Amino acid sequence: MNQRTRRKFIQRTVAAAFGSAIAVSGKAINPKKFHQDYEGNKESIKITKLETFKVKPRFLFLKMHTDAGIIGLGEPITEGRADTCAEAVQEIGKYLIGKDPRKITHHWQAMYRHSFYRGGPILTSALSGVEQALWDIKGKALGLPIYDLLGGPTRERIRVYAHARTPESIRKAREEGYTAFKTGVKNSRQSGIVASPRFIEEAADNFAELREAVGDDADIGIDFHGAISPQNAALLIKALEPYQPYFIEEPVQCQNVDIMADLAKKTHIPIATGERIFTKWGFREILEKGAASILQPDMCHAGGIFEGRIIAGMAEAYYAAIAPHNPLGPISLAAGLQLAASIPNFLCQEQVTLGEGYITKPFQVEEGYVPLPTDPGLGITLDDDALADKMGHDWLNPETYLESDGSVVDW
Repeated sequence: MNQRTRRKFIQRTVAAAFGSAIAVSGKAINPKKFHQDYEGNKESIKITKLETFKVKPRFLFLKMHTDAGIIGLGEPITEGRADTCAEAVQEIGKYLIGKDPRKITHHWQAMYRHSFYRGGPILTSALSGVEQALWDIKGKALGLPIYDLLGGPTRERIRVYAHARTPESIRKAREEGYTAFKTGVKNSRQSGIVASPRFIEEAADNFAELREAVGDDADIGIDFHGAISPQNAALLIKALEPYQPYFIEEPVQCQNVDIMADLAKKTHIPIATGERIFTKWGFREILEKGAASILQPDMCHAGGIFEGRIIAGMAEAYYAAIAPHNPLGPISLAAGLQLAASIPNFLCQEQVTLGEGYITKPFQVEEGYVPLPTDPGLGITLDDDALADKMGHDWLNPETYLESDGSVVDW
């Protein structure tokens, strides 16, 4: 066999072997066989119905029913768009009905990527609530909290913070056991494009009063809510620095990443953002440009619990912390606590309700912390009797205008 013939023989042999490998591989990843193999190796569970209902003051709850009798809970809401999100959940249900809820990552990818127009506040919020319910079912089916399915707990208790705007309210929250708080900028939506010296002074004085009310051993974050112009934000940050805020949240619009990065470089106070950022892709630029050292993914908006875990891993690589955003209900809080329990770079969890009047066992704050949840799944059960008088709402976002001329300002 000459050299040329030998070379052709080798090429044909390799091609035949490669083609055979492709054929075997193609058979192995046949979608129907994949589903059959997965479901054939364990007791069958099928999703039968997705039920949403509005709950006062502005929540949307989801019950995901299965033929195994397990019900998963989620909170698929964009504030002020409850009806729109409810319809989006029903559209997602067309894909999920009849499927095994335990293939969470596979379903997430399908629900996200099979939609040609991806992301956005409505679709990602609906997806987030559905994903929470999938995890709740899987945890209940296995008898484990969700954090145990994400690598186990990284802490024994979870710090939470309360909202407070006046010295009286912050002292009351301190008496209730909180050691961390968040406030807003006094009269923030009337600051205009260029604020007066009096506005800056009064805003700083208001924060100073809160600091004096609880002392130097408490942590107080301040939320600019993306409603402050870049120039006013720079002035306010400088005025607030002597009182050492825990963090400054959304100093400017979250889409204005370059300006936020510039502000972050000019202060020692941590910059926080994330409540209006969706999925891992949305947080990438913020981390790459150093625009924030505290990320605040919302488990009801950012893509759900596991997407939050991915974002936390990205943040860890940039030495950034995670403080899950949550101005919503107890299901949202439960999802945030599961994430907080599973990550090493957790800072603090936002909450507006510990679940009184919503769940059978409300969370309890002890010395600023909530004990690690131990029940399966999300670790909560809805109190249907207590919810009876809270069903339905027509909550809308406030309309805000500049008092001096009636022009629209950010809410």
